[in-house]
Amino acid sequence: MRTVELDERDRAILRELMRDGRLSNVDLADAVSLSPSACLRRVKALEASGIIAGYHAEVSRARAGLGLTVFIGLRVSGHSQETSSDLERRLLAIPAVVACYLISGTDDFLVEAAVPDLAGYEQLLLGQILAIPAVVEAHSTFAIRTVLSGGPVPLDHWR
Repeated sequence: MRTVELDERDRAILRELMRDGRLSNVDLADAVSLSPSACLRRVKALEASGIIAGYHAEVSRARAGLGLTVFIGLRVSGHSQETSSDLERRLLAIPAVVACYLISGTDDFLVEAAVPDLAGYEQLLLGQILAIPAVVEAHSTFAIRTVLSGGPVPLDHWR
């Protein structure tokens, strides 16, 4: 995937939007010292290029009744594109899965899940994840406290 070159104004726009995605165009333009029309053109170009992939609300897991975050390392049998695609499809269909990565090392996938409690985790692990035919091993790590989640993307490499 080809990266897009950004100037300092584009990086300033991205920093402001990562801090507050609901910022009005007028306030954003003021924050980055552009006219509203020039700012809107740049934001639309960043969206069209795919640099801005979307906007979303950050939901408090604890307030939503999902007090336990678990990271689950998975080993799979039969390393192939077909196995990987099937596993990914099945994992993405599980509502508790909030992130999933194909990784290198001892494990093949790393899954982040948000569940209400240990009973919810047990149901997720035994009832859904270990029920996937390709999964041969799973081990879990529980988050004690979230220090940073979904933090801003570093933009300094464009300098």
